Amino acid sequence: MTAYDRIFAAVFPPPSESSLPTPKATPLVGTGGFEASAEVQTAIDWDTQDSATEQIQWERAWHTATTFLSLPNAELPPAHGPSNRDRLRGRWWKPCTPEVSSAISYLISPDSKGRRSRRNQKQYDLMHWYFEEVGLRHYVHYVRPSILKTLKEDDFAHAIPNVVTYLERAYIVYLHNLQDHVYPLCQNQAEEQKRLFMSKLTGLFTHSLPQRSVNDMLREFLRERAENMLQANSKLYATPEDERCVDEHTRNVLWRLQDIGLGDARIRKIFAEVMSELLSKYIERAFTGQWQSHSYVSAKLRYWVENRFTRTIAEVLAVLNTSPAQNPTYKNKSTIIDTQDEISLADLGTWQEIAINRLGALRTEELFDVVVQWDNGSKGAIEDLKRYVTTTAARTHLTDAFSDALGRRLLQPGAATTEILRFYISVIRAFAVLDPKGVLLDRVARPIRRYLRDRDDTVAIVVASLLADAKDSSPGTDVLREIATEMEKSTNPGAQDDDDGDLDFDDMEWMPDPVDAGPEYKKSKLLDVIGSLISLFESNETFVKQFQQVLGERLLKQQKDFEKEIRVLELLKARFGEASLQACEVMLRDILDSRRVDAVIRNEENLAMSATGEPLAAVHARILSHLFWPSLHSESFSLPPEISALQARYERGFETLKQSRKLTWLNALGQVTVHLELEDRTLTEVVQTWQASVIYAFQDEDDDNGGSSSSKSNPVAKTVTQLTTELSMSEALVRNGLTFWVGKLVLRPSSTHPDTYHVLETLPSSAHRQSASSQRTASSSSSSSAQQQLLTAAAAADAATSAPAPALRSDEDVMREKMDVFWHFVVGMLTNQGAMPLARIVMMLKVVVPGGFPFGNEELKAFLEARVKEGRLEVAGGCYRIKA
Repeated sequence: MTAYDRIFAAVFPPPSESSLPTPKATPLVGTGGFEASAEVQTAIDWDTQDSATEQIQWERAWHTATTFLSLPNAELPPAHGPSNRDRLRGRWWKPCTPEVSSAISYLISPDSKGRRSRRNQKQYDLMHWYFEEVGLRHYVHYVRPSILKTLKEDDFAHAIPNVVTYLERAYIVYLHNLQDHVYPLCQNQAEEQKRLFMSKLTGLFTHSLPQRSVNDMLREFLRERAENMLQANSKLYATPEDERCVDEHTRNVLWRLQDIGLGDARIRKIFAEVMSELLSKYIERAFTGQWQSHSYVSAKLRYWVENRFTRTIAEVLAVLNTSPAQNPTYKNKSTIIDTQDEISLADLGTWQEIAINRLGALRTEELFDVVVQWDNGSKGAIEDLKRYVTTTAARTHLTDAFSDALGRRLLQPGAATTEILRFYISVIRAFAVLDPKGVLLDRVARPIRRYLRDRDDTVAIVVASLLADAKDSSPGTDVLREIATEMEKSTNPGAQDDDDGDLDFDDMEWMPDPVDAGPEYKKSKLLDVIGSLISLFESNETFVKQFQQVLGERLLKQQKDFEKEIRVLELLKARFGEASLQACEVMLRDILDSRRVDAVIRNEENLAMSATGEPLAAVHARILSHLFWPSLHSESFSLPPEISALQARYERGFETLKQSRKLTWLNALGQVTVHLELEDRTLTEVVQTWQASVIYAFQDEDDDNGGSSSSKSNPVAKTVTQLTTELSMSEALVRNGLTFWVGKLVLRPSSTHPDTYHVLETLPSSAHRQSASSQRTASSSSSSSAQQQLLTAAAAADAATSAPAPALRSDEDVMREKMDVFWHFVVGMLTNQGAMPLARIVMMLKVVVPGGFPFGNEELKAFLEARVKEGRLEVAGGCYRIKA
C-alpha cells in the first residue's frame, strides 16, 4: 500500500485483507482440505520445513501473530473511568503462548528464512501491519471520535486532562503487545523498532486532531494553571508556602503529555505565548494608574519577574525537559525538581528588560493622562518612562504615540485655548523631567505650538498671564495663575538663551547631545515655561503690540507699585531687544513720572483747599505721552462744575511747570471715589468718570454737601434724554451709568416709563419693617413682590456692568473708526464710476486717500460685507455698487 493509499484509507477505510488476520486453517499443498491448527499447543520449528511448504508456513505464522496482536472492535474505557491494568488485561491484553512467540519470532527475526526472502516487501512487515491495524483501523474508528467529542463538549481549560487520558490509554494499549511480546524477540533492533513505532504513533496523535482546537485547549489549560502558579491576583512577593509553584495535577498532565509524545516544540511555543500574555496582563493590572513619586514600580516589577515569573517558567521547563524515560513513576511525580540550572542569569536579565519595555509601553499609552494629571502628582510615571526611552526606537515610538494622542484628544476646535495652554505647560514640565536635553519636548511641542499660533486669542491670554496675579484664586484663572507663578520663578531672563553651555568645563553633569537630535536642535540649559510661551510667536510685532495694550490697561489702574510690570518688561527686553519695547518703557516712565509731577502741581496750586479754607475734592492726573500710547478712549462729556474748576487750575499749574506742553483731558479714562448719603444708608464706590457724572446729576440743586437730600415723598427723577442733554454724553454711556447704579440699589427704573429713573432713598425692606405694625394685610405681599422685582433687576444690572470698561481701544474699534472715514471715499467712487471689484476699490483708495490706505483686501472686504448686510451696498458678479 502506498503512502497515498494509507492517507486515503485513514479517512475512508475500506475492508482490507491486510487489516485482518489470516484464516485459522491454511490449505496444504497437494491436499483437498484444510489442516486444523487451533489445537496445536507446542512450539513449531518453522525453519525445519523445506522450501516447498515455506509459503504455507509463513501464512500460518502470520495468522497466528496477527490474530494475537489484533485489537477488539470496541472503544477504550472512558477517560473518567477506572484505569487499572486488571481491567485492561481482561480484554485488551491477552496471554502469549509459545506458539505465538515462535510465530512472531519467525516473522520479525532477520535470520529466519521467510523474513530473508521478504526483506524489502512492506506488505509482509509485521511492524508495518501492526501500525496499520492501530492507526488506520482502531484509532481512527474508536479513539479519535471520542477525543473530538470531548473537544466539542468540554471547555478548553478542562478538556486537556480528558484528552490526555484518552491518548495515554491508547498509547499504553497499543504499546503493550509490542513491548511485552515483540520487542524482546527483535534482538539488536528492539530499540530502533521501538523508537520508530513511537515516532509514528506520536505523529498520528499530533496530526489526526484539529490543530487549532488542540492549540486552544493547550493554551487555555496552560493559562489557567500559570495564573494559579503566579498568584498574580493576590500576591506580589513569594512566601514560603508558595515554593511549589507547579501543583501535582499540572505536573502530572505535563509529564503525561511527554509520555505520549505531545510535549514537543508546540507546547513550548504555546507556553511562551501564554507567559508573555500573562506578563503583559500582570503589568496592566498591577501598575495602571500607579503614578506616585518616587516610583518603585520598576523595582517591584524586577522582583516579581525574578521570584515569581522566572520560577514558574523554570518549574514548567523542568517538566518539559525531562524525557519520558527519566520520569519518576506517577505516584512520585509530585517531587519538586531542582530548577537552578534551568534558567541562566542572562535569561533572567532578558525577561526583566522585556518587562520594563512592557511597562514603558503601558506608560506611553498613559502619557497623555499623566500630563493632564501632572499637578495632581503623576511624576512617578515619568520616572518609569525614563528607564524605557533609552533607545532611539523607543523614543520615536513615544513621540509618535503622544503626537497622535494630541491630535485626537486636544488639538480640536472645541478645546479652549486656556486648556491647551495649561496642557502645554504640563507638557513642558513633564518632558523636562523625562528628557532634560529637550529633544523629546522639541518633537511633541511642535504641533501644539503650531496650533496655538493659529488661534487668535493665544497672544492675548499669554500676555495677560505674564502680568496676572499669582495669588488670584478667582474661577477661570488657573492658567493665568500658573504662568504668573512661573513668571515669578524666572529670576534670570537670559539663561535660556545661553549657547555656550558646552564651554562650561566645571559642569559635572554635562551630557552630549542625544543621537536622535535633529539638525535644527538647539540645546537649552533651562526648559522654562515662560521662555517657551514667549517664543511661541515667530513675529515680535504681534506679541509686543498685545503686550503694549495689556500693559497700558494695567498702568492706568489705581495701584501703588509696578514691580511685576517692570520685571516682565526687563525679561521681554532681553528676548526681543530694547528697540521693540521702547514704547512700553516710555509708558511705564510716564506713570512713574506722573506721581512726581502731580505732587508738585498740587502743592504749587494748593488744590487741597479752597480760597475759603474748605477741603476740596482730591484731583490727581496721570500725564501720558500720547505718541507712545495705544489708541485711548476720548469720549467727552460734562463733569460737575467743581471738578471742571479743579481741572482748570491743574492745567494752569502744568503749563507753568511744562511751558512747552499742554494738557488734553481724557475724562473717560478717569476713576472717581463716590460717597453717597441716602436716607437709610451711606455708600462708597470707586466708579468710572461717566458713572459718577450720571449719579451726580440726580442730586438736589440746593444741596451743597454733594449728597442726595431729596425727600422720600418726592425723589429726584431723570430720563435718559435729559441726562444725555445735560451731560453732553452719548446715550450708550448714560445707559451704562444708569444700569450700574440700578445694580447698586441707588436708582430704580420707573414701572410706567422705562427710560425714567428715580433715586431709591429707602430700600423696600426698610419701608416694609417701618410699616409692619400698621399694615399686615395685602400690602405686605405687594411690598414683598416689589422688593423681589427690585432685587432681580439690581442683580441683572450688576452682572451687566461688573466687567470694568477697557481704557484702551481695541484694534477692531480703531479699524472701524478709520473705515468710517474711508466709507465716504468708497461711496464717491461707486457713485461716480459705477460698480467696481474689490481689487480696484483698494487700488483707488491707495491713490486718493491722503497718506495712503493702510488696510488690505481682507479688511476692506469684511467692511464692505457688513455694509451689504446693512442694505447700503449690493454685490453682483464680484462687483460692489450702491444699492438703489
